[in-house]
Amino acid sequence: MHKVLALFGMIFFVTYASDTRAEDLRITAFGDSLVQGYGLTQGDGLVPQLQRWLDAQEVAVTLSNAGVSGDTTAGGAARIDWTLADQPQGLIVLLGGNDLLRGLAPDQARENLRQILLAAQAGDVEVLLIGMRAPGNFGPEYKASFDRIYSDLAQEFDALLHPDAFAGIRALVGSDPAAAQEYMQADNIHPNAKGVALNVAALGPVVQELAARISATDRDS
Repeated sequence: MHKVLALFGMIFFVTYASDTRAEDLRITAFGDSLVQGYGLTQGDGLVPQLQRWLDAQEVAVTLSNAGVSGDTTAGGAARIDWTLADQPQGLIVLLGGNDLLRGLAPDQARENLRQILLAAQAGDVEVLLIGMRAPGNFGPEYKASFDRIYSDLAQEFDALLHPDAFAGIRALVGSDPAAAQEYMQADNIHPNAKGVALNVAALGPVVQELAARISATDRDS
């Protein structure tokens, strides 16, 4: 989100844990500014907080940050092959927020995400898809069409699904925007460090499932 940072984000592909342990599973977080860590210090973004959460649970995973601020699902589809060239074993996909901000057609977002999942499938990469919830201001038909993209694609590709990128914050404050402000940056789009921590606590167990799925696939191959 924030187009002015998109070019910078395109070249900002960082492996969070540089001291990768040889036995660790390699998982790439692929998405927009919610992944990249817009507006946060380096250690407070989604990827570093999730890495610490996994380390605390003794899950042997090294995360890489392939987040690009301002990216849409179309931008993700355009760069997925480059991202997968690094040969991760797992892919966490968090895209769609900028499509919503621009009011782009749900069918376009669906097809772009499908292309990302097809590329991962072709590379035998296990996927965790994180959903975004559409606001109601585009009307109930748009919201229903957009919201079901993620569950439909997860079922189609047998991908793991975390239905709501903001599940941690939402579980605490519900749908009260005023209560949510404590966990959001001033733009009311991006979570602050406390908000990220809540979202990571909700997301972490599903990433554990992703790691278990990768390990099981490796044993069977």
